[in-house]
Amino acid sequence: MRIHSLAAAAGLLIAVSSCTEPIVPNYNTPTVAAAGADPSSLQLLATGILSQLRGSTQGTGMALSLGIFGREAFNYTPTDGRNTTHYLAAPGGIIDYSGFAVGNFGGTYNNKRNIYNFLAVVLPAPLTAAQKDAANGFAKTIEALEQLTVVVTRDTIGSVVEVMADPAVLAPFVSLDSAYKWISARLAEADAHLVAAGTTEFPFVLTSGFVGYNTPATFRQINRGIAARVLAYRASIVQNRTGTGVTCGASAAACYGQALTALASSFISTASAAALPNGPSHTYSTSTGDAANGLFFNPTSDIMAHPSIVTDAPLKVGGARDNRLIAKVDSATAIHQASPNAASGIPSTVRFKMYADRNASIKIINNEELILLRAEARWFSGVAGDKALAIADIDFIRVNSGGLANSALTIASSDAAFVTELLLQRRYSLLLMGFRWTDVRRFNLLNTLPLDIPAHTRAKVMPIPQGECLIRINQLTPALRGPGCP
Repeated sequence: MRIHSLAAAAGLLIAVSSCTEPIVPNYNTPTVAAAGADPSSLQLLATGILSQLRGSTQGTGMALSLGIFGREAFNYTPTDGRNTTHYLAAPGGIIDYSGFAVGNFGGTYNNKRNIYNFLAVVLPAPLTAAQKDAANGFAKTIEALEQLTVVVTRDTIGSVVEVMADPAVLAPFVSLDSAYKWISARLAEADAHLVAAGTTEFPFVLTSGFVGYNTPATFRQINRGIAARVLAYRASIVQNRTGTGVTCGASAAACYGQALTALASSFISTASAAALPNGPSHTYSTSTGDAANGLFFNPTSDIMAHPSIVTDAPLKVGGARDNRLIAKVDSATAIHQASPNAASGIPSTVRFKMYADRNASIKIINNEELILLRAEARWFSGVAGDKALAIADIDFIRVNSGGLANSALTIASSDAAFVTELLLQRRYSLLLMGFRWTDVRRFNLLNTLPLDIPAHTRAKVMPIPQGECLIRINQLTPALRGPGCP
């Protein structure tokens, strides 16, 4: 549901005398001013924003596309061999900008425009100051999350962060450092709004995926969790990848300290294993007009799991398989499609089964991720005693999520040993959520991803789409031309 859905709610039928023909507004082109006159329009806009956000989590979005990049998944669809040739065998890891580069770019900027319009509607709307703060906090949090999608996939290219009042006017690309700082600042703005909202309610209803997080106070916990994710990403890039230009506070350690502060106000909990899945979700259904979960478990699906998920899984005492492996993947009949099909040479007998049907929800952020972010931040914070706490967090995940014994880590372990263990736990706890490729890149470990056949390479970055580059090709200013364009 996008902004054009406002027509029924925001249009006004102008009554005239019987001596003239009625003037009927164009319901397909609503205006922000008209929407602002009707507070009920906020519901349609908020629903549309969440719907567009959801669209980036599957298909060509974060989960499957980055799952292929991160050697978590294969897509053997016979109708488009680029799912393997394009993602797995791009020369030098440079993805063709005319191929699969639009999914999590165009959708993100569509939603940024939706959010821009939403904020413009909130400004004059007949709402209390607290309600306006609540609405602004919601919208700016989602905008930061959308922007993060572009930043982590385009990496050193940077991104466009500004939405211009005139959609025909191009906004410039900014550096990776500036983009990350913009996201952190946007989340801080949203946090201040949510705090100022106090005990008021949102002037709209969130989807059922936000049950437990549907007031400004509880939605703020989501904001702080996302803020911690961003700060951990920034700190790890500063620490592990020289030459990126990324900064974060006084140092990587100081930035990790900021992440710990954010986490303290999130919904993080180690009270019990039952709390591990806690967090907001994108909802799906087969109802008319809704979207179904395209990653659901299906014995005939073209989506397969990478075989290394099984072979690399840690084992419990006695040799039994990790609980996460048992819960998330399933053996299947081998699919090895013959040449010239793109899937030739990369067979798999493993499918994902974490999404039972088309109605299954997908987590936006969950408690298990927050605990692992805290483990990372504690290890690298430089604060005395934090390394022991980091190991405790890692072991909590190993024992309660994987059914494993405690790790072999000690406070004397090397940073490399800790990162190896951290990424192993993130791999299985956050399987097919789009994190593995991002993780190995931010820790400068891209070369650890397997190459299944000699012709394969490892994707380095998702490009700026061809259409965007063509629009910018004649611009004189480098930032307007697009630094990632050919």
